Amino acid sequence: MTDESVEAFGSRARAWLAANMPRLDREKAALLERDELPSWLRARELQKVLYDGGFAGICFPREYGGLGLGYEYKKAFDAEAADYETPLLLNVPSFAICCATILDMGSEEQKRAHIRAALSGEEVLVQLLSEPSGGSDLAGVITRADRRDGRWILNGAKTWSTWAFAADYGLCLARTDWNATKHNGLTMFLVPLHHPGITINRITQVNGSTEFCEEFFDDVELGDDAVVGVPGKGWDVASRQLYHERRTMGDGSEYTSGPGIAEAEDVSVDLLALVDKTDQHDSERVREMVGRALVHRTVHGQLSEHVFHAVTSGSLPPAGGSIIRLSMAETHDVDTDAANVVAGSAAVVADDAGLLDIGRRYLGRQTASIGGGTTEMARNVIGERVLNFPREYAADRGVPFNQVRRNNASEGGPQ
Repeated sequence: MTDESVEAFGSRARAWLAANMPRLDREKAALLERDELPSWLRARELQKVLYDGGFAGICFPREYGGLGLGYEYKKAFDAEAADYETPLLLNVPSFAICCATILDMGSEEQKRAHIRAALSGEEVLVQLLSEPSGGSDLAGVITRADRRDGRWILNGAKTWSTWAFAADYGLCLARTDWNATKHNGLTMFLVPLHHPGITINRITQVNGSTEFCEEFFDDVELGDDAVVGVPGKGWDVASRQLYHERRTMGDGSEYTSGPGIAEAEDVSVDLLALVDKTDQHDSERVREMVGRALVHRTVHGQLSEHVFHAVTSGSLPPAGGSIIRLSMAETHDVDTDAANVVAGSAAVVADDAGLLDIGRRYLGRQTASIGGGTTEMARNVIGERVLNFPREYAADRGVPFNQVRRNNASEGGPQ
């Protein structure tokens, strides 16, 4: 705890930011090359400055490198940091998903080693969940970890792993018991991505981005210290990880630092500046679309705050994070569509890099409806776990995984 008031903390942050952090170049930030290693090196450098200055990990416990302060202190810092360049790349998934999951489910050694390293800019962590054989059905993973001579031997493949190329460690869900039921034979591992048995390839998307990666594991040897949680109870860890992911995607995490997803310059378009640039102030259609998008942003911001406090107070279950996950996707779609309409053909053929960036954003529009679980899954979670609707039928529920019928009977473990 601290005797410093939120107001005093905000004032101290304001003075420190002015003296130590670079001012934000909004035009440059909007074109941030998230796929390039120099951007990640820059983020690590800025994170170290925050850490050395005593403003990293505001809501993480002090014993793991944070400040141990409440959510209101984080919000005060975010407000002061809005006009400064901050290492937003490290928020998701490194801090708000992976470190938060380790904080909840990891061993004391894992917490002390990896949370502090991430907060000081020394480590970046990512998620290794989806597989080539299936995305949304997370519990159906067939990447396997076999026990040999007191060690774990990891084999298999993961895909759609955001920014794995820039990371040091990955939270990897693997199957360790093929006789157990689907959700009960899993174990979560913290895997060093520089291991010689791991091959990482970049995936090029239709918009030119290469932020996604695929990973191949060939006899990757791990010790028991790599297990997060309890062997065979990996679904408990994965469920907590998904909880953090869904509310993070909805801007509802206390573990981020700086502007949230909806406000970040490299994610959201400055719609009013775009109207100025294209000189469409007199267009009623443009005014309506931009106004609608701005209203969505405002409502989403209020909803994120409401759901965060409702979940932390217990008036909403943890699954309530899916509400803001769903809202974020819808806000993003309205925002992207409005920007594309305002830019018009210039989003495809303009010489202006900012306008062409809007076209590229539109090509990647669907990612907001997929990341953190699809919007369809979010609606299912809200229906079943918040509104208590009956669960959907699942033919594999309660069936040993080696008896579950799959498209390719030769996949994975014994049939």
